Amino acid sequence: MIRLTALLTLLSTTAMAGEIWVTNEKDDTISVISTETLEVVRTYETGERPRGIIFSKDYSRVYICASDSNAVQVMDPNSGEILHELPSGDDPEQFVLHPNDRHLYIANEDDAITTVVDTETRKVIAQIDVGVEPEGMAVSPDGRIAITTSETTNMAHWIDTETQELFANTLVDSRPRHAEFVKDGTEMWVSSEIGGTLTVFDVATQGEKAKIEFEVQGVHPDRVQPVGFEFTAGDTHAYVALGPSNHVAVVNADTYEVEDYILVGRRVWHMDFNADRSLLFTTNGVSGDVTVIDVAKRTAIKSIKVGRFPWGAAFRPTGS
Repeated sequence: MIRLTALLTLLSTTAMAGEIWVTNEKDDTISVISTETLEVVRTYETGERPRGIIFSKDYSRVYICASDSNAVQVMDPNSGEILHELPSGDDPEQFVLHPNDRHLYIANEDDAITTVVDTETRKVIAQIDVGVEPEGMAVSPDGRIAITTSETTNMAHWIDTETQELFANTLVDSRPRHAEFVKDGTEMWVSSEIGGTLTVFDVATQGEKAKIEFEVQGVHPDRVQPVGFEFTAGDTHAYVALGPSNHVAVVNADTYEVEDYILVGRRVWHMDFNADRSLLFTTNGVSGDVTVIDVAKRTAIKSIKVGRFPWGAAFRPTGS
């Protein structure tokens, strides 16, 4: 019985094994963190100013926004080799992979467009005019809608992925940064960095459902700047990076109330969870580290030094 229990524990641990991949803007590198040892285990070189990072569905490829190289790089995550580059338009910052695992929607900050690239043919299949300084990208779970947020126009742009055309534009507060579809695609959330808010939209109507505000004790409101955010299992809570306030907010996704604030590193940008979402890893640009948060306890448990100005984060399972 003891041997069987030990074997099951080992298998469970192996199945949960994974890595957090972190882009370092100033070093042109990726730091790979083990979610078990909570240490950097590898460092890979990239193009200039890497920011957005995502994996293909089977985790055999990793896509990297090399913003100052004006390219999306495709890397073999096992070797760190850059396999090829995709045409991306100027200054790609964030992107999202369609559920078909083929079409990549890329926000081109300098060109006020969203570029759609076929990752198999490596060709641009559409360029969609959006607002000034597009950054955030999201796609609905059913793949029918893509969202681009534009920082200067202060809008979320709704794109029909069949026609690759806009069908709605909705106002948000100043400098929208990040967008996510949640609750089986019935809601779409957008963070507004300078506005200091999160706006929740009803996807069916594109109407505003709620607006979430933040107040960190002892921190001036101008420094409370929501940027990246991620959701716990079941979309019950959102963890929201609040930029130069150096805190992450915990928001109840049903009541839209802020339940907690967690102190992390300096200038927190983005984040991702480990396999079972028991740990959250935040990228802290100014302090050059990653904070590990125990989700159940809502407490920071470790700081991991990475490269200069860490920005994006993406989880990769490594267990078989």
